[in-house]
Amino acid sequence: MTKSASIPDSQSDTRYDVVIVGGGPVGLALALAMRGSGGRGRCVLLLDASLGSANDARILALSYGSRLILEKLGVWASLERVTPIAAIHVSQRGRFGRTRLAAEEMRLPALGYVSDYSSLQTAMRDALITSNPSQAAGQNFKHLTGVSVTACRLEKDFTTVEYAAGASGQESHVTASLVVFADGGATSNASIATVRDYHQSAVVAQVTTERPHRNVAYERFAADGPIALLPFGLRMALVWTTTPAHAAELMELDEPRFVQALGAHFGDRLGSFTAATHRASYPLRLRHVSPTAAGRQVLIGNAAQTLHPVAGQGFNLGLRDAWALAQELNADPAADAGSDKLLNAYRRQRDSDRRGGIVFTDALVRLFSNESALLGLVRGAGLSALDCLPAAKRFLMRRMIFGSA
Repeated sequence: MTKSASIPDSQSDTRYDVVIVGGGPVGLALALAMRGSGGRGRCVLLLDASLGSANDARILALSYGSRLILEKLGVWASLERVTPIAAIHVSQRGRFGRTRLAAEEMRLPALGYVSDYSSLQTAMRDALITSNPSQAAGQNFKHLTGVSVTACRLEKDFTTVEYAAGASGQESHVTASLVVFADGGATSNASIATVRDYHQSAVVAQVTTERPHRNVAYERFAADGPIALLPFGLRMALVWTTTPAHAAELMELDEPRFVQALGAHFGDRLGSFTAATHRASYPLRLRHVSPTAAGRQVLIGNAAQTLHPVAGQGFNLGLRDAWALAQELNADPAADAGSDKLLNAYRRQRDSDRRGGIVFTDALVRLFSNESALLGLVRGAGLSALDCLPAAKRFLMRRMIFGSA
């Protein structure tokens, strides 16, 4: 736990400027951005459901733009398990058309990077604890772990947050000018969610290939969903999107039969697949809320939008949410953190990028996840045309790397 000495241990009557619900990378990014440079005078509480130990095997695709944010947060240099993506090979199974997106075309050291969730979360928590005291001067900050938010009530000029702490479930509450949900949004009641079920599931694992990946990522589209392979250390992180029934079958296969099925589906561009780690599977859907900021509440990251994993946009969009909100909160530390003026400014700043990310990923799923022969020809022509249209290709890469803001 990190704690400012000026904040009392009893939380029952404590008033905060900002309460952040969720101690994952997006919530931690907001806390770091406020604590690091601009949070002068802001009183901040981070409510974290976990107990501080990171043990999450999920793999994250970080854009080069996300690297720039993590550098500003003082996290990037301490991130140990990270593999650069020098190029992305895009194709469609059983049809013509391919393109190759390369970092050198954007004059960047990498298009993005691959890390694991636990390493990133640990590096961010360490940065929160060891933040330069001179940067955090004048700011009150507290990080509570092992707590779960049970209710959030909007009052006239503040919000009351109720939570249960520890194994005992002892209940406490605090009040805040602004509550930020970075936990999936289950406890927020200020927004309405729109949900679209893709009727697809993702099977994830790490796999070993006969040939080295050479820092090239692969996105291969098929009728039942895309398959992505991302370079991660000496192995590749696999995200195999397919129908729920097929995903269930893949989960039941032993390792030799699974890697054989993967090779038959992906092809031999990397040679044969020789090994696979423990597999996991989860259903895929699009979920986004509106509004993302209203009534002294803001939703960021997966709380605001949960995207299909195609093109790896979800976490990067959430990180930009956190950075943009911190800039609004830091611009005038004396201003009411939950005012309509501040929330409207944040919403205007994020609307274009957020809508662009939702439409981009949803369009990719709809365009490529079907068996239409006509659309197959259109897709193939489009992929091939990108290699002949450098300006269009750079526009697409910039959108994937930095968003549309």
